[in-house]
Amino acid sequence: MVKVVDRLLLFILSLVVLIAACVLLVCAFGWISIDRAGNFAQHVYFDMHTAIPFISITAIAALISIRLLYISVRRGKSSVPSIDQRTDYGDIRISMETVENLSLKAARRTRGVKDLKARVRVSPAGLEIIIRVIVDGDIPIPQLTEEMQSGVKSHIEEITGIPVAVVTVFVANIHQQAAPTFKSRVE
Repeated sequence: MVKVVDRLLLFILSLVVLIAACVLLVCAFGWISIDRAGNFAQHVYFDMHTAIPFISITAIAALISIRLLYISVRRGKSSVPSIDQRTDYGDIRISMETVENLSLKAARRTRGVKDLKARVRVSPAGLEIIIRVIVDGDIPIPQLTEEMQSGVKSHIEEITGIPVAVVTVFVANIHQQAAPTFKSRVE
């Protein structure tokens, strides 16, 4: 929710800056006479019906600028996505990359696997692990995927202590072996 508000504030500030830049460019090209610009400045100084909206818009733009400046210079909570756990002794942070690598390590133990990629998401029920695999085609796919799912689930839960809600295995393709090349013999 905060990111949506910050994006909206950035949009509003960009719009205000764009309008101000256009007005200044119009003034610089002389399309607004110096008398009209002077009259507006005089109204800002002496007429409350012009001064109050001008001051309000300027103050809002300044506050938005301060907020966005603060966001740009503050140090982020964490640049690496992680799973946070609290224990009796303190906090534990496990990066998502670590969980992905543990998933790949467990999935590689399955016979018949040639190429793997893993992606991990956190849900309220636990971790959702998606594994993309290329198999060799010698082992039945249902048997291979079931073995991989149970192996990855038990390995992740044992090593990290984080419950795994679901392990999805996507069989992308069958590994194609290159045809053997034969050398011709010349007699």
